[in-house]
Amino acid sequence: MEKITKLFTVDTVDKLSLLAGSFDENINTIMKHTDTEIYIEGTSFNVSGQKQNVERAIAVLDNLSATANMGIAIDKARLIYCLELGEEAPKQDIEKLMKDVIAITSHSKPIKCKTIGQKAYVDAINKNTIVFGVGPAGTGKTYLAVALASVAFKNKEVEKIILTRPAVEAGERLGFLPGDLQSKVDPYLRPLYDALQEMFGMENYQKLMERGSIEIAPLAYMRGRTLNNAFIILDEAQNCTKEQMKMFLTRLGENSRMIITGDVTQIDLPEGKTSGLKHAVSILKGVDDIAICQLTHKDVVRHPLVMQIIKAYTKNQQ
Repeated sequence: MEKITKLFTVDTVDKLSLLAGSFDENINTIMKHTDTEIYIEGTSFNVSGQKQNVERAIAVLDNLSATANMGIAIDKARLIYCLELGEEAPKQDIEKLMKDVIAITSHSKPIKCKTIGQKAYVDAINKNTIVFGVGPAGTGKTYLAVALASVAFKNKEVEKIILTRPAVEAGERLGFLPGDLQSKVDPYLRPLYDALQEMFGMENYQKLMERGSIEIAPLAYMRGRTLNNAFIILDEAQNCTKEQMKMFLTRLGENSRMIITGDVTQIDLPEGKTSGLKHAVSILKGVDDIAICQLTHKDVVRHPLVMQIIKAYTKNQQ
């Protein structure tokens, strides 16, 4: 096939150096992943190769440029994400998701979506009463849900935040752990504690817990209740049975919202038990005011290797 050449021009030499990376590391990575040749000419990147590959490389440079414009560091994770996106998301989408602040932590740190999938997830939560966030570890499902719950509470949209998860062991047994029930379930709820403490600060968090405005409890504690005026998050929902999921969903009361998060590739239920998350997603598709958001390896915001590990496992299962 005939090769083409396109120029991608930036405003300044400093920006060109930022996009190129230390010792042209970013450019070398882009060339490797897009099968193109790139060299610098003035304040332009000269990109050569087959048309489809050149367009993909230009799209990556465009998205990296948008990242630089927002003052966000172009680290390895951001570069890999832009490579994964290819031409799927135009520069305008990248800039928009980086501009929108969805919450502020207790240390005045702004929380923003980092991927297109995360932005779709946050938008769904803002528009629907019940949202299922399904995807692999590291995609920010729980963290973003807690951030939005804190915003709803601070804005007095709800009176209470309730976080819960099933106490299903990954190869261990609660009965063999020392201490009372609370100390036994605490390890399962630790990620929820950590996220809330970041949003409210330790002192405020403890006061809200004592007042009952924040409740963190195992899923079994939800039975028989009607949850009104609350923002309710069910985490690790892949480890719910069908019966538990139905019980949880039917707790929804007036002026409440529910977020259900989980990873269907990490089910720890006993053999023969169907995941309530998988079942609910299959039967509730298309129900009005319920959204189902599927996050993928592209939305992983941990170490870049996590994205590659999840991608490899997903490929192996196909």
